[in-house]
Amino acid sequence: MMERLFPITRSLTGEGVRESLRILGEVIPLENHEVRTGQKAFDWMIPKEWNIRSAYIEDVDGTRIVDMKDNNLHVVGYSVPVDAIMPLEELLPRVFSLPDHPEWIPYVTSYYKETWGFCMEDKRKASMRPGPYHVVIDSRLDEGVLNYADLVIKGESKDEILLSSYICHPSMANNELSGPVILSYLARWILSLPNRKWTYRIVIAPETIGAIHYISQNYEHFRERVLGGFVLSTIGDAGDFSYVASRYGDAISDEVTERVLKKIGPYKKYSFKDRGSDERQYNSPGVNLGVVTLTRSKFGTYPEYHTSADNMELITPEELEKSLEAMKSIISEMERERIAGPYEAVQGRNRKSGYYELSVPCEPQLGKRGLYPTLSQKGNIDKVRNMMDFLAYADGTNSPEEISERTGIDLKQVFELIELFSREGIIRKV
Repeated sequence: MMERLFPITRSLTGEGVRESLRILGEVIPLENHEVRTGQKAFDWMIPKEWNIRSAYIEDVDGTRIVDMKDNNLHVVGYSVPVDAIMPLEELLPRVFSLPDHPEWIPYVTSYYKETWGFCMEDKRKASMRPGPYHVVIDSRLDEGVLNYADLVIKGESKDEILLSSYICHPSMANNELSGPVILSYLARWILSLPNRKWTYRIVIAPETIGAIHYISQNYEHFRERVLGGFVLSTIGDAGDFSYVASRYGDAISDEVTERVLKKIGPYKKYSFKDRGSDERQYNSPGVNLGVVTLTRSKFGTYPEYHTSADNMELITPEELEKSLEAMKSIISEMERERIAGPYEAVQGRNRKSGYYELSVPCEPQLGKRGLYPTLSQKGNIDKVRNMMDFLAYADGTNSPEEISERTGIDLKQVFELIELFSREGIIRKV
């Protein structure tokens, strides 16, 4: 399954996502959905649909310096079409590489600002002659749809366990494919169980915007029914098991994950400050579903992450099987649990007058306000980490001093962020 999915060119939207969901649908009876460009999802908007046929750079002799046919990471995701002749000095600002890993191709996208670019090995970039170069990107950005899929497996109780992963990256094995593939086979196993106490909701959607849309469509239901949940990400390599805790680390999902991983062997627990996948949305203020993320080498911590080195050699059938078995153990433990009710309803945290909370559920769209880098590449999130950490705990239950203590942000900067986000309408007083 991994080998079939690996070559497909995927992004937030487009035929690559549809093809990938069709293949995953051979494992379990996924229900496919689509949502049109421009539809609002809390503070976000569904983007245009992107499809690409080819992308290459040719030198004056007609030799192709890079060609997307060789590796679909060679083109910046969501690049607009271009067909132009230009000198090297004009082209170079649009070519991305990794000087620290000169033989790897970086993964770069620009979803919400129209631009174009290429990615290549740094040693290849360094060898380029003055030019001129023929630059071609044969792509389309159209009013279209965003695709995602889900499956609800009913149990004796209507209360739900949420199981989620993402499908939106091009050819990266551990980061892109280990999560949805293991989740699909886990769901097939859950379907085979003769009895199920809980109902299980399987979600495979483009990261961030897909999860935000899905939450917006199921918001009240989730708050009434979800007991906890699990996001699967970067779970196919040989690293020790690790997990990203829920926002306050007190959900049944945290407890069960820790109990199971202690039996398996060495593991690492990350706080919610180390988040990076869709646990950000499922645990955001106003949503707060008590979801943890199960990984092996956590996203952003292994050098191959978001590069061409995250290939089929990084994962093995044996490690995929270990991860699947770990998730089976976690589900088996959840089945034995007696849970009083949805996580939000039982956690016992109270909003307080005068404290600050997000004005909408899920993370706000900072990019459209000029507060977030429009080009997504390795390391960019570090520039806005304090802003995101502040927003994660602006839930109306934490004073500015408590936010400072929880996040490590200097109290002076906390008050500066309160002023900034109040002005932008992102937060409000309880």
